[in-house]
Amino acid sequence: MSRTAEEPSVPGTVRPAFEVHLCGRLVTDAPISPRIPVALRYDPDADPRTVEVVLQHPGPGQKPGRHAWAFPRALLEAGLRSPAEQGDVRIWPCGRVQAVLELHAGYGVALVQLDCAPLVRFLRRTYAPSVT
Repeated sequence: MSRTAEEPSVPGTVRPAFEVHLCGRLVTDAPISPRIPVALRYDPDADPRTVEVVLQHPGPGQKPGRHAWAFPRALLEAGLRSPAEQGDVRIWPCGRVQAVLELHAGYGVALVQLDCAPLVRFLRRTYAPSVT
């Protein structure tokens, strides 16, 4: 799945944008971690090397809303194997089957725990061949 070179563009082919919806757990000091909806987006027309994570969750003292972070797809891929960070995003493995996303924003920090399997499937789709 690792690719570092820019992907070749084949005339007459299109890789459609897509969004995957997951359910993560917000890491807090509460005895039970609340579930949080997470959307992963990929739009090769905008930037084929970038993915976006969107949380539907209010920050402390904030109204409910959508909070989004765009970052290199390679960061998500690297963070599934070992700790990786860039800017406001940090990702690291948590055991053998989960990963933690640490997402910084003006209202604070969100720690979201996700299963790795759907993250890997999402990444594989971003590398899928173009559709003619």
